[in-house]
Amino acid sequence: MMEEQPPINLLQPQNLPLTPPPTNKTKRAVFLILGVTIILLLLLRNYNMTRWPTSASDYDPTTLKPKKIGFLQTVRNFIFKSENVMTGQQEDRINILLLGIGGSGHDGPYLSDTNIILSIKPSTNQVAMISVPRDLAAKMGNYGFRKINNANAFGELEQSGNGGEYARKVFEDTFNISLPYYARVDFAAFKELIDAVGGINVDVQRSFVDTAYPGPNDSFQTISFEAGPQHMDGERALIFTRSRHGSNGEGSDFARAKRQQIMLAAFKKKLLSSETFLNPITLQKVISSLSKHIVTNIDFGQIMFLAGLAKEIDNENIKTLVLTDAPNGFLKPITGEGGAYLLAPKTGNFDAISAAINNIFDATSTPIVSIPDQKPTQTPSIAIPNAKIEIQNGTWRAGLAALKKQQLEKEGLFISGVGNSAKRPISITTIYIVNKDVPQATIDSITSKIKASSTASLPEWLTLAYNEPSSSTGTPKSKPDIIIILGEDAI
Repeated sequence: MMEEQPPINLLQPQNLPLTPPPTNKTKRAVFLILGVTIILLLLLRNYNMTRWPTSASDYDPTTLKPKKIGFLQTVRNFIFKSENVMTGQQEDRINILLLGIGGSGHDGPYLSDTNIILSIKPSTNQVAMISVPRDLAAKMGNYGFRKINNANAFGELEQSGNGGEYARKVFEDTFNISLPYYARVDFAAFKELIDAVGGINVDVQRSFVDTAYPGPNDSFQTISFEAGPQHMDGERALIFTRSRHGSNGEGSDFARAKRQQIMLAAFKKKLLSSETFLNPITLQKVISSLSKHIVTNIDFGQIMFLAGLAKEIDNENIKTLVLTDAPNGFLKPITGEGGAYLLAPKTGNFDAISAAINNIFDATSTPIVSIPDQKPTQTPSIAIPNAKIEIQNGTWRAGLAALKKQQLEKEGLFISGVGNSAKRPISITTIYIVNKDVPQATIDSITSKIKASSTASLPEWLTLAYNEPSSSTGTPKSKPDIIIILGEDAI
């Protein structure tokens, strides 16, 4: 039977047993709970704070890390060591599309002159630059297959300011790679950035002369470079990267792409040097130019993150790939709609090119600073006796036909005459084969030099131009074997 207990008067003091003093283990538990509570409160307080500072002065000039990073980031860094601030970082592959355009005041202001896929492997501090030729055929929505350098322009046409994003998606879909970022720069920014850092040092691999470099008021000027180390300001560097008609093997888009890669490596070296990053005035100039002339979807914190990676990258660790139509290249020339000159994969699809891009860090490629000298090859004269090749200017650019004549004669072609086309302006350069006896090898040779398609079908306006009586003889003009009509794509 349970023993009955006396009633307890809660209003009277009780002789209750004393609470034992807290042990060290209890103290630790209390402090842990309190600490976790404080951390949670701080996390809630800082939840909406920006992860990365947005001012250059907030970054250490040596490490390029934020000087005072938020508490949230401190906790994350302590637990996870580093944060994935960019898409692709976790997969150890960050891809960025770099576009260079002429901008306001230039022919085709939104056509991309420079197309480079910049790929970064953070774990090994490696960088790869894949140069894509502007004539590469790519699918662009309702526009069909067009030159890939049209992507930015079509994006701007659809919606102002959307060119970079539209181009990013076109390049991503074309090569079937993850390409989450883009940066678009115009010529003005290129010059300003290089001038802002005091110029750059470039080792010119081959001497060359370009007699068709664009000059003021739709004119041409002659520019030249001597092989060897040179210091270039912004204007000189821009000429070096834009030249398209150079001698000594420097007259192709592929040679120009290689020079652009060399220029970017030199600029990266100068930009991240101590004399630049420790100079607040220089930094302010760089940031000012970036804000005015560069369009990108990369935020400031991500730019500083990339700059921190770039400081650890040596130029010897930069791999390069230029997509070309050379015998061992990935591409071949084709004729597009309206006779446009295009480049397309030799295999019929982009699988091999995509694989080369994805595996570029595993492959052996020539370092950017070690481009071997290539001796210019002498082009033999075309093997058709007394062949008459005439060049006609189908644009309003004065002197274009005469300039092209000078270039082709240096390459072994005999040009019988130049003049203006009866129809102007014409968009696309075309080679018209008048004499059916011209060998196919001759046609192929001319096509490769002009970068244009050929046809034996003469348009009515061109036929009529030669059937009209000559003002001096009263008889129809004699037709040449080949007529080259230069379009606006030859400018």
